[in-house]
Amino acid sequence: MAFPCVRLCSRHMSAGLQVCSYATLSKASRPQEKSSTDPVFQYVGQHKKPNHKVFVWGFSFTGALGIPSFVVPDSGRKKPRKYQLTPYRLETAEQITSAACGYGFTLIASSTKDIIKLWGMGLNKDSQLGFQRTQHSRLQSYDYVLEPSPVALPLVKPLQTRVVQVASGRAHSLVLTDQEGVFSMGNNVYGQCGRQIVEDEVYRWHVDRTTVFSSPRQGKCTHVDGEQMGRQGLGHHNISSSPVEVGGDLAGVEVQQISTYGDCSLALSRDGQLYGWGNSEYLQLSSVTEATQINSPRHLPLKGCGKLVQAACGGTQVAILNEKGEVFVWGYGILGKGPKLSESSTPEMIPPTLFGRSEFSPSVAVTRIRCGLNHFAAVTDRGELFVWGKNMRGCLGIGKRDDQYFPWRVTVPGQVVDVACGVDHMVALVKSLL
Repeated sequence: MAFPCVRLCSRHMSAGLQVCSYATLSKASRPQEKSSTDPVFQYVGQHKKPNHKVFVWGFSFTGALGIPSFVVPDSGRKKPRKYQLTPYRLETAEQITSAACGYGFTLIASSTKDIIKLWGMGLNKDSQLGFQRTQHSRLQSYDYVLEPSPVALPLVKPLQTRVVQVASGRAHSLVLTDQEGVFSMGNNVYGQCGRQIVEDEVYRWHVDRTTVFSSPRQGKCTHVDGEQMGRQGLGHHNISSSPVEVGGDLAGVEVQQISTYGDCSLALSRDGQLYGWGNSEYLQLSSVTEATQINSPRHLPLKGCGKLVQAACGGTQVAILNEKGEVFVWGYGILGKGPKLSESSTPEMIPPTLFGRSEFSPSVAVTRIRCGLNHFAAVTDRGELFVWGKNMRGCLGIGKRDDQYFPWRVTVPGQVVDVACGVDHMVALVKSLL
């Protein structure tokens, strides 16, 4: 009589689960002829390359999740799904390497050399996805794009140029390439697209995928951030419709990352120093000013935080990550240390145990931090995703709509590589062996 079993083999733990079935050994345990009861071994992941997947969750009615049946039910779904409270697999044809969440819309991109490298979904009333409705075809509406749709970029060398990163603001988008600079599209009322402001421009009838940063004199752009509302850090409050080098304490400083949301901006230098400008109404920049805003970058003297490797700026809150994988937060809102801490003018470290560090896993460290309008996300070196903050329309993906006061692990099938946070939805890039 045969007894099937599932067991873990210590020699192949890294290769995954060993599944076998074998016959009970009789007293004459001698070699037998091959039969259907012979051992069958299958090692999952030993030589298999991981699959790249995209998961989405949050508010679906704008189309930002890219699942049409959530908005317009098909034959298999009786009612629309307004909120997706847990991660949902988005079917994509390409290996997605970058994602950005705007206000009700999403951009995803691949580093492929194929002609199509960029896809958009969700709200498009200002052509922020690169789709337009012409005056000659007004019956064809592109106000909402319900599934990932290819965006054509005006590339000179479409087969050689790669998309490095995408970024989104309230109603505009930026696309960073490795050879042809930065492209912009969408609402340009503040000059945020880097082109001339046209009074009373109707953006839904016109899309100008403008190259806003490409000349050798300007240098090579390595990072873009789309959420900027006229707080450029130029030492004045005038609108600028073309790229201008930022001065202040950032003059001559090599910047590795920028992060903005709403009216506040952060820049992280190569040597791990943090700089900030813009709105400080919620104590984001209180280490250097008591005023509600700064119009020129200032170095933020943060004590006891170590060398920084990442920064994330939300609507009212700030998070930083140091080289030890420790996370610090300050500002106003749900900061991640319980309901009693809603405001801080100085960095507060979130206990590493809340991200999975323990005596059994003493080396667990956070490797990425991200901010939405009112929530945070952190990815560990184990590929685990933790979220906390205001759960606007289910944007945290924790299976409920309650706010989350401590970091909470999101159940995602696979190792999370990166996440993008919006106002009320999120996108996760995941590697999986299955």
